[in-house]
Amino acid sequence: MLPTGKALGGAPANFAYHASRLGEEGWTVSAVGDDSLGREILSLMRGKQLRYIIAVTSEPTGTVEVTLDDSGVPSYIIKEGVAWDNIPFTPDMEALAHRADAVCFGSLVQRMASRESVLRFLNELRPDALKVFDINLRQHYYSKEVLEESLRLADILKINDEEIRTLASLLSLESDATAACRTLISRFGLRLVILTKGAQGSEVITADQVIPQAAGEVQVVDTVGAGDSFTAAFVVAYLRGASLAEAQRLASDTAAYVCSRQGAMPQ
Repeated sequence: MLPTGKALGGAPANFAYHASRLGEEGWTVSAVGDDSLGREILSLMRGKQLRYIIAVTSEPTGTVEVTLDDSGVPSYIIKEGVAWDNIPFTPDMEALAHRADAVCFGSLVQRMASRESVLRFLNELRPDALKVFDINLRQHYYSKEVLEESLRLADILKINDEEIRTLASLLSLESDATAACRTLISRFGLRLVILTKGAQGSEVITADQVIPQAAGEVQVVDTVGAGDSFTAAFVVAYLRGASLAEAQRLASDTAAYVCSRQGAMPQ
């Protein structure tokens, strides 16, 4: 629920949207309520020609109140006990997991019953499927246990400059963001960490290199969904065999475009 009105969103849906727009087969897995908002969301998904496995549950459709500061940076109030907190694991989800090349999952969806479905989905993936943990720390909806288990399951961590400070405090990491990311790589066996830093650009960090990338210069309208588009573009390029620097450039350009438009899913 943006200052300008309702908009379809949520990190996984944003990720799937941008993966689809970049030419791949993106799927959103979630749940909505049996209510007018839920029906509107399914209609919007179909209108955007997005693929989805979305259960209809007895809980209300999830909403997020979004406010923007003078720089277009969002703050969120996330309603609890809603449909996407209770995503059931279904045969369709199992079939999707068996053929997926990559999955992007977060910590927010693991705050309630949906955690079991997330873990089952990850367990059903092929051994060579890429697991991307977009940490998405919001309000108080995370725990050390959930974060550590998610990091152990992941191949790639996507985190921003605010979240790395929170994680460093929680897991006793270095105060320097790059050093903290390196420790996460060694501690949890990650392939790499994507560290986004807003207007200061991004870093792709591996065990033996740090690749910096300046942010694209655009007139910012709002930054809602920019990080999700960055992750999607990076993963698409990475799966296509691009170098880390090439994947990062596509991701940076995609995120810059999203910042220059209203909403998380611009045309």
